[in-house]
Amino acid sequence: MDLALVRPDIISLAAGFTDNPTLPVEEARTLFRDLLEDRVSAEAALQYGNTPGLRELCQRSAARLERLDQPSPGPARVYSPDSFIITHGSQQLLYMVTEVLCDPGDVVLLEDPTYFVYLGIAQSHGLECRGIPLEPDGLDLGALERALNRLKREGRLHRVKLLYLVSYHQNPTGTTTSWEKKARALDLLRSYERSAGHPIYVLEDAAYRELRFAGADVPSALATPMSEARVIYTSTYSKPFATGVRVGFARLPEAIRVPVSRVKGNHDFGTSSLLQHLLSRALASGRYESHLEQLRLRYAEKAGWMLDALGSRFPAEAAWRRPAGGMYVWVRLPRHRSTGLRSELFQRALAHDVLYVPGRLCYATDPTRRAPDHELRLSFGSASREAIDQGIARLADALIGAPAARPAPRPRRPRRTANRRA
Repeated sequence: MDLALVRPDIISLAAGFTDNPTLPVEEARTLFRDLLEDRVSAEAALQYGNTPGLRELCQRSAARLERLDQPSPGPARVYSPDSFIITHGSQQLLYMVTEVLCDPGDVVLLEDPTYFVYLGIAQSHGLECRGIPLEPDGLDLGALERALNRLKREGRLHRVKLLYLVSYHQNPTGTTTSWEKKARALDLLRSYERSAGHPIYVLEDAAYRELRFAGADVPSALATPMSEARVIYTSTYSKPFATGVRVGFARLPEAIRVPVSRVKGNHDFGTSSLLQHLLSRALASGRYESHLEQLRLRYAEKAGWMLDALGSRFPAEAAWRRPAGGMYVWVRLPRHRSTGLRSELFQRALAHDVLYVPGRLCYATDPTRRAPDHELRLSFGSASREAIDQGIARLADALIGAPAARPAPRPRRPRRTANRRA
């Protein structure tokens, strides 16, 4: 972001910003006018709220999540508004849950690769991360079981507190975890709880769920048996509506709801009341849904632009998968082509005025494997068609001109991949 300000000619295919032309300017103007024209609603919106959040927004969030989980929703009590909390974006919830559940030296299981900002949260809490490889439909469950067995042999199973999943159109790879894998992962974790001596939670980060533009939706882990006490579900209204509102929501098991609420009270006394009222009205009026439909069409179009550009400009040795939602394309190069921050490719990309996210940043520091360094994440979220075309062309030129690194030793544990040319 700093480089984009200092060097206005640079094209960023890195930042996960949303599409400016589709921001709901008119909808927000109308909603704010209606909200503030009435004295009663205006006073409520401009006053402090409570820590859990606006009751109407909790109710609408719970009802919406239950509808999304059809035709296989969990027990009705799972979707009780009393189990919901409104947050300053889903990012705040990730931090608060980690703070409540984990102590320095604890272990978090997560996807390999995963959302790199969460790795910063884990690092700031002094946690050890164990990466679980991804298959086309989510976690490699065999690898998850091997990781749990290894931790048990090491006498460290009692330090395992949660499994973190970005379960829909994952940032960075675009992978969506199947409902069956969510259910089996929960069963597997519960089978190790007696040895661990405490609950092991699934933290399901569904930030990109509503940005699906192809295929069918997948029920959340809340729709699995025994989810009520073990599944933490968080999502956001920022990406589907407007990132500037920074409002998210979460469904919490009863055992951690009060501790998380207390941490939130220490953070901010509650999420912005004005923005909660805005979103509640957007949901109630249908403006949220109509905007979301436009946004899905826009991202489908932009994903097509990026895939076309990659297909025409990138060398045949590169591979990627067609996204069904979200804002990212994950590109894999041969193992000897380094993409890291210190690589020749990254430096040449900067010289060509184009930015990408090095894939290495999305891998945890895991003592059980060597992290790959031959992948990159590209974002089509905020870039125009011209920027996408030019950015991919510049990156292709940088890739052609960058010398190959010396072949690195293969990781100790081979990773299965389903990346294919689009």
